[in-house]
Amino acid sequence: MRVGAIAIAGIALFFWPFVAADTPPAATSIALSLGVVAVLVFVEASTRRLDARRFALLAAIAAIDAGLRLVLVTGLGGFSPIFFLILAAGYVYGPSYGFLAGSVALLASAVATGGIGPWLPYEMMGCGFVGLVAGLAGLRRSGPVSWRDIAVLAVAGAITGFAYGALLDVWDWTTFYRGTPGFGWQPGLSLGAALGRFGRFYMTTSLVYDTFRAAGNVLAVIVLGAPVLAGLTRMRSRFNVVVLDRPVREAPGLAASVTPR
Repeated sequence: MRVGAIAIAGIALFFWPFVAADTPPAATSIALSLGVVAVLVFVEASTRRLDARRFALLAAIAAIDAGLRLVLVTGLGGFSPIFFLILAAGYVYGPSYGFLAGSVALLASAVATGGIGPWLPYEMMGCGFVGLVAGLAGLRRSGPVSWRDIAVLAVAGAITGFAYGALLDVWDWTTFYRGTPGFGWQPGLSLGAALGRFGRFYMTTSLVYDTFRAAGNVLAVIVLGAPVLAGLTRMRSRFNVVVLDRPVREAPGLAASVTPR
């Protein structure tokens, strides 16, 4: 349910221009993106899925990604190293946590690099979706990290590499290229005509750039995925709460039952 609500709110931001006369005001888009993150943090904290330890890990991921973005502000082609930790965190900790990791990491890196502007809410939602998709890909994983995990996460990295670029292109296409004859978005276009124009726009402006991002994500997962996923998995096991049925002194050797939080 939480994932569905997140997806609806994020998609609404990107597809606003298709049902309204213009793109949303900057204040509205910023309020919507920050509101989604704040509500999700509140819900996760109130249900004890986001405790102090998971919150500290979230802050650490955001700080590391902010540092990486300071080193490579524009990335390499379309690839940026910030996506790898977002993918890994989402894969191990689930879609809601992945969404928070992506959106908070992008916000922190934007503040660190001075990249604050009308594009920020869309980048936050886009990175949030990267973590969310990785979380969905990892829902059925269990046990030690295997090559299957690496393969699944690499596929998720490739898909999100293109999907992130396409989502951001929706904003570019409906904002900066709005009304451009034969190329940009125009109100009243049929679905087929709109898809054709957007396809030409994407192929012309972003396909090569996004291919670098997708390939970089895959390479990062293959090279660094096993140790990072293993480390995050061990941390998750330590985040569990141990509940004893009775005091240890009354029942020496009693096996503790572990209840995930």
